[in-house]
Amino acid sequence: MALARYSLNTLHVFAAAARHLNFTRAAETLCVTQAAVSHQIKLLEAQLGRPLFVRTARGLQLSDEGALLAAPLQAAFDQIDAALLLLEPQAPAERLTVGVVGTFAHGVLLERLPAFQALHPSVELRLQTHNNKVDLATEALDYAIRFGDGAWRSVEAEPLLDAPLAPLCSPAQAASLRRPEDLRRCVLLRSYRSEDWPAWSQAAGLRPLVARGPQFDSSVLMAQAAQLGTGIALAPPAMFRRELQQGRLVQPFDVAVDVGRYWLTRSLTREPRPAMLAFRAWLLAALQGAR
Repeated sequence: MALARYSLNTLHVFAAAARHLNFTRAAETLCVTQAAVSHQIKLLEAQLGRPLFVRTARGLQLSDEGALLAAPLQAAFDQIDAALLLLEPQAPAERLTVGVVGTFAHGVLLERLPAFQALHPSVELRLQTHNNKVDLATEALDYAIRFGDGAWRSVEAEPLLDAPLAPLCSPAQAASLRRPEDLRRCVLLRSYRSEDWPAWSQAAGLRPLVARGPQFDSSVLMAQAAQLGTGIALAPPAMFRRELQQGRLVQPFDVAVDVGRYWLTRSLTREPRPAMLAFRAWLLAALQGAR
């Protein structure tokens, strides 16, 4: 087994350094010296025969090989830590408040919640849906799952799932669509992101489509409106697998456009607690196959 050739301590040091992208901060977390962290990283790089970090103008960054190794290691160590803490005798119930964009809750999270509750019965999970406009600090959230580019200030953002957008509609409307250009005579439903339809138009090789249909602050509601024949929704098919499999929605064209992804975000001022670590590790593991 490959793992037997490597020290768990060395792998733990690398996971901490990869998370902080700073050897000094990693050393403080691990209660060791910066020199000890550097030594362990060099040892692991020598064993692997390839660099795990690169120094750039922006500071320390993971190499391609380092990025490949970091995510599963961090998830594994977090899951071990969280499980041990939650299994301690007389561990008190711990409340975990997670804000989640409704589309992700509908397409991913809700069907997986029983598995989380079975693994972590001492965590009291509270979900608050939002329309992607959320303030981690003022809303007292432990985590927020949101859609975008990951560039939020004072926030640690960890990628969860890609979610390209594509037109979705009722079977009756799909029957009249032969090519993307046919969408010009349809009612195009809108989200608050005005750039979505133009971006999809470009991906489909069309002049920009003008969306003048009703505007929704929730892709779930927009998709429900599309099922009822109100118009054509532009939404991530991955979040509406059930509706597509059951024939309630149809994706008339294969063209999809990537305008963002789903992220697990945490305020940098909020130190991860055992329940947070448990939720993060569980979610990353649960989504591994979906990725």
